[in-house]
Amino acid sequence: MENTFDADLRDVVQFHGHLCPGLALGYRVAKAALRELNAERPQDEELVAVVENDSCAADAIQFITGATFGKGNLIFRDYGKHVYSFYNRNSGKGVRISEDFRVFENDSRYGELRKRQQAGEDVSREMEEFKMDKVAAILRTDDRDFLKIEPASLPLPSPARIRASVRCAMCGERFMESRARVMGGKIVCISCFEKE
Repeated sequence: MENTFDADLRDVVQFHGHLCPGLALGYRVAKAALRELNAERPQDEELVAVVENDSCAADAIQFITGATFGKGNLIFRDYGKHVYSFYNRNSGKGVRISEDFRVFENDSRYGELRKRQQAGEDVSREMEEFKMDKVAAILRTDDRDFLKIEPASLPLPSPARIRASVRCAMCGERFMESRARVMGGKIVCISCFEKE
């Protein structure tokens, strides 16, 4: 299957470290988002991505769209859902993409493999074959058959801001002012606040 990869997918795999169903899904979602927003991978913050899980898909989305935590245009919401929203700051347009891939819902192979694995059997080769079957299905299926693409319902997130730093009264480390906590009348960082 590797010979059929386009250069973008090969680069995503190299960035992430391995090919898996989550990475394939993120790749397809990111490509669909760029197409829907009529955008290319920007150099700065023109494109914003909001990911609702921390799966392998997020790495593909980061790589393909150029949205990163460092630039403040990759936003993580810990909802555990394969839902991704994208916004083009230049056009003001947004799109929400959710996964609805039913091909494997009635496939009992994964459950059977997990049972055998938990019983101590080495099923690594079969598990890898199962994953690659899923990857192949994700890569070859038409977007309309497994992605729900609709206009984004949430407003465009605000641009990233550089915030002032303050020093924690307990550990002495500098941290972002907007993350400050007050404890006993002193400004402290979240980690020191949570230790008490």
